[in-house]
Amino acid sequence: MVTALLVAGCTAGEGSSGSSTSTDRPTPGRNASAPGSQSPSATSPAPTEAAAAIRTVPAAQWRRMVAAGMWRRGCPVTREQLRRVEINYVDFSGEVQRGVLVANADVAPSLARIFTRLFDARFPIRRMQSVEAYDGDSDASLRADNTAAFNCRRRSQINAPPKKSPHAHGRAIDVNPLENPWKDPRCRCWSPSDRYKARRPGQGIIVKGGLVWRAFRDEGWIWQNIEVPDYMHFDTGYPSTPVRGQPEG
Repeated sequence: MVTALLVAGCTAGEGSSGSSTSTDRPTPGRNASAPGSQSPSATSPAPTEAAAAIRTVPAAQWRRMVAAGMWRRGCPVTREQLRRVEINYVDFSGEVQRGVLVANADVAPSLARIFTRLFDARFPIRRMQSVEAYDGDSDASLRADNTAAFNCRRRSQINAPPKKSPHAHGRAIDVNPLENPWKDPRCRCWSPSDRYKARRPGQGIIVKGGLVWRAFRDEGWIWQNIEVPDYMHFDTGYPSTPVRGQPEG
């Protein structure tokens, strides 16, 4: 079951840090651990629910996002239009961790439902952190096998034009990039690695008709909506639009 909590108090302007009573620390589900921390103690039972929570982006996190270049003037959405989605996920060791996504407010509930479904099915996620943890560098996030959503990417990064980019609107997500690579047209190479370029079912791998594909498709998302193979990528349309009905194909 999805428990979507929206915490009010996001009053700062689009480029300001503002003040907020919210913190940028995840509020875990029962005995869930924070991103990057050790797995729950052996004396504490692992959470049995995804315990999704949708919150405004805290001021401290927003300052880090701006400093990392994830947002700047000219980007198509503001802090007020984004949400912080906190949710439990199962890692590749079978342990429950607490993850964080930043996404557009109009798709945050959809993402909460999708990742609740993946949690319930024990689909493994390597890690789930907002990209300021990687100084806003999407390539570094991919190399870390990090599942992430919003990033108004800099000009040096792929898919950078912000007016159309689903990532810049917070309506795209890359899931387990190592296991689900994309073919970068700039070098005609697989990024972050060609190790999993073949589409064979396996741990953390997305295949057409599989669990992850169905979970996103049922919510109206489109898989690898790009002219080159991009197995990690789901979005709601290009140019970016709010989530729509179930797509064809």
